[in-house]
Amino acid sequence: MTATLRIGFIPLVDAAALIVAVDKGFAAAEGLEVELVREVSWSNVRDKLNIGLFDAAHLLAPVAIASSLGLGHVKVPIAAPFNLGINGNAITVSPALHAALMAEIDGDRFDPLATAKALARVVAKRRKAGAEPLTFGMTFPFSTHNYQLRFWMAAAGVDPDEDVRLVVLPPPYMVDSLANGHVDAFCVGAPWNSVAVDLGIGHILHFVSDILVRAAEKVLAVRQAWAEKNTETVAALVRAAVKAAAFIEHSENRIEAARILAQPERIGVDAEVIQRTLDGRLKISADGSLRESGRYLLVGREGAGRPDPAQAAWLYAQMVRWGQAALSPEALVAAMSVFRPDLYDAAVGHRGTAEEPDGAIGAFAGPAFDPRDVAGYLASFDVARRAR
Repeated sequence: MTATLRIGFIPLVDAAALIVAVDKGFAAAEGLEVELVREVSWSNVRDKLNIGLFDAAHLLAPVAIASSLGLGHVKVPIAAPFNLGINGNAITVSPALHAALMAEIDGDRFDPLATAKALARVVAKRRKAGAEPLTFGMTFPFSTHNYQLRFWMAAAGVDPDEDVRLVVLPPPYMVDSLANGHVDAFCVGAPWNSVAVDLGIGHILHFVSDILVRAAEKVLAVRQAWAEKNTETVAALVRAAVKAAAFIEHSENRIEAARILAQPERIGVDAEVIQRTLDGRLKISADGSLRESGRYLLVGREGAGRPDPAQAAWLYAQMVRWGQAALSPEALVAAMSVFRPDLYDAAVGHRGTAEEPDGAIGAFAGPAFDPRDVAGYLASFDVARRAR
């Protein structure tokens, strides 16, 4: 019997496993007939998933947690049985801001602490001159992009709520906003950083893997109640995504995968830009300078597809740090329960370990994260917000 599903996505490369699962036939082989619906904003995806217009979605990991906790919107418990991407974001700055940062930097330009300190000096000079605060674009209040920008800035004492402006922009609008001077920089997923570089209007300052070695980015999200009623369908969807991720991660398949993703109804940018992303070999400035990283975006390798509840705990800790949530043991448990390695394991026949999650985030600053001591972790930071 064929199950018919409607699944929403945003045109980003970390939707690759979902798109390839459908367009390469892995979903059909699992008995699934899937209609993929391209959306522009994360609020659209969240709302349509929550009210049942979508059966599943490509979703920001923090949005899945926020929805489950009832933060910023209605409370709808979400289950994430598959992790669509680890890392994949970058911070892109205008040529003017890049020049200002490089004029102030003391140290390695790829060291996030060095660039954050340079930013602090630029911010101080602008304030002294009476200039407007710098404006940074990010994709959603409950987003890794928001937390990654804040984590980076705050490490050098820059208060993201007082010293700069953070504004929400849908991913496809980031490039135009930088071109028009509406923002001085942005943090977004691929391919939009590369598009800005190719147009000569942006410089990739950091891969997010400079800031956090391993950060859960997007999840395959379903409503918890729907997952409980459709266990076989969820398992089939996970298996299709696992097969698609394995296909993408084989280097000989990258050209075909990039062509699939480049289609106008999917991501809609040049296949060569997408292939660069999948290969982790990105042009970072208009002069053609390249930078490579094997950690730029993990689609399936290194266990990236299996949800790690410790990653959910770290994201919840960021919500607490920046005043979006109050700290409570119950909320921490609820946040961690959004990431469902048990559903992943059941789908693929994997025997999970009973060990406590280690929270191996690998941040460039601050203490190692331990999901068993979120309060102690948060107490170590000087720049933070208290929940109202």
